[in-house]
Amino acid sequence: MNLARTLMIQGTASSVGKSTLVIGLCRLFAQEGYRVAPFKAQNMSLNAAVTSSGGEIGRAQATQAEAAGIEPTVEMNPILLKPESYARSQVIVMGRPLGTMEARAYYQQRTGFDEIVQSALITLRQSVDLVIIEGAGSPVEINLAQYDLVNMRVAALADAPVLLVGDIDQGGIFATLLGTLMLLQPEERARVKGLIVNKFRGDFSLWREGERMLAARSGIPVLGTLPFLERLHIAEEDSVSLQTGTAALLRQQQQSNSAAVDIVLVRFPYLSNYDEFDALAADPRVHLHVVAHPHEFPPHPDLILLPGTKNTFSDLAWLWRQGLAQHIRQCSQQGIALLGICGGYQMLGERVSDPSGVEAEAGSVEAGLGLLPLETVFGSLDEKVTQRSQASVDPQAKYGLFANVEETQLQGYQIHVGQTRAPVQNGAPGHAAFRVDARQEDGWIDEEGWCAGCSLHGLFENDQFRQAVLSVLVQRRSSQRGPLAPITFSREHEYDRLAEMLRRSLDLHALTMLCQLTKNL
Repeated sequence: MNLARTLMIQGTASSVGKSTLVIGLCRLFAQEGYRVAPFKAQNMSLNAAVTSSGGEIGRAQATQAEAAGIEPTVEMNPILLKPESYARSQVIVMGRPLGTMEARAYYQQRTGFDEIVQSALITLRQSVDLVIIEGAGSPVEINLAQYDLVNMRVAALADAPVLLVGDIDQGGIFATLLGTLMLLQPEERARVKGLIVNKFRGDFSLWREGERMLAARSGIPVLGTLPFLERLHIAEEDSVSLQTGTAALLRQQQQSNSAAVDIVLVRFPYLSNYDEFDALAADPRVHLHVVAHPHEFPPHPDLILLPGTKNTFSDLAWLWRQGLAQHIRQCSQQGIALLGICGGYQMLGERVSDPSGVEAEAGSVEAGLGLLPLETVFGSLDEKVTQRSQASVDPQAKYGLFANVEETQLQGYQIHVGQTRAPVQNGAPGHAAFRVDARQEDGWIDEEGWCAGCSLHGLFENDQFRQAVLSVLVQRRSSQRGPLAPITFSREHEYDRLAEMLRRSLDLHALTMLCQLTKNL
């Protein structure tokens, strides 16, 4: 049985740039004609993607597959953990929800998960030339070493050479790289074939001596120092830490207060799939405010976005405690546009109930914002919807916020458990907002047209939809303004930009030799 070569990227800690480096390497090898695929055995993330088969995997692995020019599959991320509290996660295995588990119970089932990881990796290695494997966190969390399912254990399963990445921008690069190597077991340390210093700012000539010192003290070559790339618009979320993702959004958009459109994005504690707003964050015509308290709102926002959440019940209660629910209701009464997506859409209704205890205690009912005539009922995990979808604005909903949206197919995806429905009685104010896959109604828009919601993720990644909504908001703010110039959003350029940076910064000959590939990069 012929199996693909492997290369593994591990890091000294979370958020040192492992996911982004794998994206760039996938693009780099693909540009050279290799069939390359990403792999991460276990991913803890609230940012998810849907494969063509309807399986759910981490967004980072889907992005890496896109950079490699291939379709994502569930084998690329066989285990996905979606946190629902500090010690409990929904466990997704091979794309489907297995159940909700406390951390201790999950660790006790590790043996069975080992077999799943190994099988997925073998399947993936049978279909490509090279598999680039991503680790998680640090490989030297020694108190949890016996439960390792994603770092050195996977490196051994794949017989993969390991590159160890450290983040110099955070400081302590010598301590983190050399300390990690010191804590590895001898057989694990022997797998580390190269060091990479990431996120360097400043004069490279002043750092060359640092590279030499790292190599001398570790006995392992430094294969490159990667510069800090400003305004890199790539979905890289791969951690439970939502602060990291929010910070990335804020770094990406540096617009001045004179931006054409002020948009508020509410940062829920269990905010999920927020990469779908990268296109807005990257748009120079938009000032995106990521907020968690009413005082963080701009004086007169043009649009408020209620995004997706992994725990609608918990985040809806938080919304009321923070005073955000009350403030958003006041904004809506003042005519400010409001759009809810997935969990945010569910919150716009009259109530959310959980008779079976999927997210909360069985029988729980939480009051919604009461801005749309809807109610959401959570069923069981077996009813979870995970699918890619094509959608269009319903012809009868082409007013208000959606007035300028053309008759075109929009690409999106759905990941949700609860079923949101309008009341049975006739005469509910408003109308269904979208037609999904040419037949199914989804979402709702109120009779004025400035409060709407739907279960579809990814709408703003469609250039035409984003342009249409922004143009309506600009027209509404001032009839004196001219039309907005169209701006397209594509991550393809970003993948190429990242790959080119790696070409300039890495020892490509050493990389080729490590991967045992026949053609030099």
